[in-house]
Order: sequence, then structure tokens, then C-alpha cells
Amino acid sequence: MTTTAIILAAGLGTRMKSALPKTLHNIAGRPMLHHLLASASEVFDHIVVVVGPDMDQVAKAAAPHAVVVQHDRLGTAHAALQAEALFGDGEVAVLYADNPLISPATLRRLLHRRTQADVGLALLAMRPSDPARYGRVLTADGYVTRIVEFSDASEAERAVGLCNAGVLCAAAADMRRWLQAVRNDNSKGEFYLTDLVELARREGGHVAAVEAPAEELRGINSRAELSEAEASVQARMRRAAMEAGVTLIAPDTVFFTYDTQLAADVTVEPHVVFGPGVVVEGGALIRAFSHLEGCHVGPSAIIGPYARLRTGTTIGTGAHVGNFVELKATSLGDGAKANHLSYLGDSSVGARTNIGAGTITCNYDGYTKHRTTIGAGVFVGTASVLVAPLSLGDGAFTAAGSVITKDVAADAMAFGRAPQTDKPGRAAAYHAARRPKV
Repeated sequence: MTTTAIILAAGLGTRMKSALPKTLHNIAGRPMLHHLLASASEVFDHIVVVVGPDMDQVAKAAAPHAVVVQHDRLGTAHAALQAEALFGDGEVAVLYADNPLISPATLRRLLHRRTQADVGLALLAMRPSDPARYGRVLTADGYVTRIVEFSDASEAERAVGLCNAGVLCAAAADMRRWLQAVRNDNSKGEFYLTDLVELARREGGHVAAVEAPAEELRGINSRAELSEAEASVQARMRRAAMEAGVTLIAPDTVFFTYDTQLAADVTVEPHVVFGPGVVVEGGALIRAFSHLEGCHVGPSAIIGPYARLRTGTTIGTGAHVGNFVELKATSLGDGAKANHLSYLGDSSVGARTNIGAGTITCNYDGYTKHRTTIGAGVFVGTASVLVAPLSLGDGAFTAAGSVITKDVAADAMAFGRAPQTDKPGRAAAYHAARRPKV
């Protein structure tokens, strides 16, 4: 049996008040559409994304999955029908791109329930703490009898806690036939997907509701709902990290991205942000107010406080990156230290090397990035300026305050500063000339 997911992504998302299509707004560092695509890809054999006209950004984001265009926005059933030619012969589920947090497990339960002999149509439903204006799912004898929109519901129906999430699943032939039978004789003149419930029951089929957590099935139509979804996802990821053996001292202040990987026995202090592409190995300590992205932190390393690790950075075992230190495309070897007020860009630093406070690599000449290579056991003096391209051999030493423009051989000491000159009595004369006269 082949399975196909149809993802409706043609909505304009006007309530977001954004030039960016609604489904491309990020949750935990990736677009809503990508969250749903990731879940659906674990369950369905084929995925088709329905976009509106002039939605090239969404079509591009949907790649490599098939894309069809709903040229006229005539409702959700009409949108799903645009993908009719790609339904195949198995099961078809219709999902919504602005309903991005559905888990693979929930989608599998939906498919399983639909393929049981007593069910012609299956749908997802939830019991949110505040049903608000969701459509209510009415049931009898364990099956759905109808979905009533909030505006059309009686007081008794509004008291029902089971709410419609909009996701439907049926055999391809049934889905195709029912979509073609939907009419638009309603106040908006649109073709509604929810009408499939009545069509299925009219043919004598049973409609089953599969309940899932409201946190998974929430729709996102505004910036406020986007922030609520972000908070929900962050809370879930924090719980998962702690259950996996990570210590979060103040969990609510730590922010993850969808692909953050923290090993057991990592400790994260308050107010830390993990951008995309971060891996932290066991025993590492990420201290407060640090920001990491696109980097790999080795075992027992210490990062921060107030450190920034940027894309392409790797930190060796037991290495230290201290306060107000920024690393970009830099490898810091095992046991190496850059503890204070430094910038290292496009560089490699050997094991046990010490980078003095205030040291920077000058890696950019206005046109091209250049690399700095620092060997093992090197001592880089405080406030050194390393002008790339540059190489410091193993065991080299640069004097504090040096501007180093030439390669330094292994075990050599480099002085790159002007000699100090003292002027006896000059300080007293300076102050006498400027001190206010009484």
C-alpha cells in the first residue's frame, strides 16, 4: 500500500502581516513547512505540496517534493483536488502547512485507524484547554457524526471539548470522489474539506476521530500563535534534553534549534542560545550568556560565559573559550585556551596553546579571507594582532602587544612592537601645563 500526504500551503497568511509567506516563518530555527515535511517524510511514501500562484519561495522550500499550484483560492477541498493526479492508489492524507507540529507517531496512528475495516474516513481531533472558535467534532457510538463550525454551533455543541484539527485521511479513490462532490453553497462560496465527513457518512461509511495532543495540532495564523508554538517546541526539547542526561540550570532561559545535539553530562548555564548545527559532547560546560551556532564542542570543554562560537568552529577536548571571546571557522585544539576578549577567525590553534587576552586574528583584507595557523604549545601574548596569512610554529612565543605580520618559526620568540622610550620629567611638565590655575 502506497501512502501520499497532500500538504496545503497556498494560504496568504494575512494575519501574520509579513512579506514572508506564513509557512516559511521559523519555529526552532527552521520553517514551519520543513517541520511538517520532516514528520510526513517518516510516514508517507509520497508528498505533494499545494501552493498558491506567485509562491515561488514556498515551492522552492518544498523541494524535492512534488508541487502543484492552486491558481484560484476557492477553499481547502479545491486546494486538495489540485493534487488529484498525484493521489496514487493507496491512502491519502490532507495536511496543513500552518499546522506544522504533528508528530510522525500521530500520523502513523491516523493511517492505522483509517485502514481498519470499520473506517472509511479518519480525522485528527484534539481537546485544547481553550476550545475558543475551533470547529467541534460531534460523535455517537464511537464515530464522528459531523463537524460543526463554532459560528453555527448551539450552546450545547459549543460545550463539546473535542475539536477539529482539519487533517483527513481516506483511500485515494474515496478521497478523489468525495472532493469532486464537494459543493460551495455556503456563505463564502468556498469548497470546504470538512464537507467530506458528511459525504462519507452519506455513503454509509464510518468516520473515526484520532485524538492527539493540542500542542501537536495547533494551527498557526498570527505572530502570537507563532510565539506560542515556539514556546511549546522549546519546552518539549528542554524536557527531552534533561531526560537524556543534560543539566539545564535554568531551563526556561535556554533556547534550542531543531537539530541541537547535546550529549549526556553536558551542563548548560542560564541564558544560552543554540543556533543551527550545534553538537556538544559529554562533560562540556556551556556557561551563561553564550551563543553557539554551526559548531562542534568536544568533551569536557568549557565555553563562556559570554562566548560566541560561529559556523565552522570546533573545540577540542578540555579546551577553554572564555568571556567575550568569538571564534569563527576556527579549530581550537585539545587543552587550548582563549580565555579573554579575543577574536579568532579562519584559524587553527594547536593543542595546549594559550591565546592571550585581547588577541585577534586579522583574517580579512577587504576582499579575501586569509587563514592563521598556530601550532601546539604556543604562547600568544596579550593584545597580539596576528595578520593573516600567518603561521606560528609549535612552541612559538609572541610578546604582549605585538603586531605579527611574518611567520614565526617553531620555538622562536617574536617581538612585533616599537621599543619603549622614556622622557624623564615630561609627565610633570604635561600636568603643570594643563592643570587649572588656582
